[in-house]
Amino acid sequence: MTTRDLTDDLEAAMPLAFTDFDPSVAGRRAGLVIVDEVNGFATVGAGALAPPEPNAQVATMVSETVSLARHFTAQGWPILAFQDTHIPGKPEPPYPPHCEAGTGEEELVPELKWLEEDANTTLVRKDCINGFIGAMRSDGSNAVADWVKENAITDLLVVGICTDICVMDFVLTSLSARNHDMMPGLMDIYVYDKGCSTYDLPRSVAEDIGYGATAAHPQDVTHYMGLYFMASRGAQLVNEVVLPT
Repeated sequence: MTTRDLTDDLEAAMPLAFTDFDPSVAGRRAGLVIVDEVNGFATVGAGALAPPEPNAQVATMVSETVSLARHFTAQGWPILAFQDTHIPGKPEPPYPPHCEAGTGEEELVPELKWLEEDANTTLVRKDCINGFIGAMRSDGSNAVADWVKENAITDLLVVGICTDICVMDFVLTSLSARNHDMMPGLMDIYVYDKGCSTYDLPRSVAEDIGYGATAAHPQDVTHYMGLYFMASRGAQLVNEVVLPT
């Protein structure tokens, strides 16, 4: 059985429902959340967890994110971009060292570097998988919750990498925070399929490099699983974003 066969079986047994998303709907206020589209995860050869060669799913994610970010900032709609940034020498099991401060891996991919100078964008560096947890401040406040409140956001549109790891952890925690009134006014969280990606580590490769069979991470399957678990917890899955022309 190929991983494509397995993904097809998952689709048959656990189908996903998709909708379109229009950020300009009257009475709503959309915010774009970009999760970890940094060199260490999305630039070929940039680190231990970066794609070793060009990857179509990752490339699509970046191009779709650039398009969304350009449209959002042109309309004055708020953007929040996470940057995975780890303290050098501080491990994050079970992953090898990655995106350590000062290496360049923690910087936004070249196509999104302009966000650093964009007045419409809030940048949040995080030293953990879960962006919502990583946005906690020493005084107990939370940068994501404050951003949602300050911008009167009713809908989050989430993109980024990895679908089944950092994106999923952020979305699941944000759904719980919404349900428990930690982000008053937030109504729905949307996840854009083509704006997300994850990494590819076939079982044979995992075994050859000494990680073992349990480290296998087929890209299409794990991407699908991430979408499934987010939807099962209440996220809305998006297959088209309606942008102003």
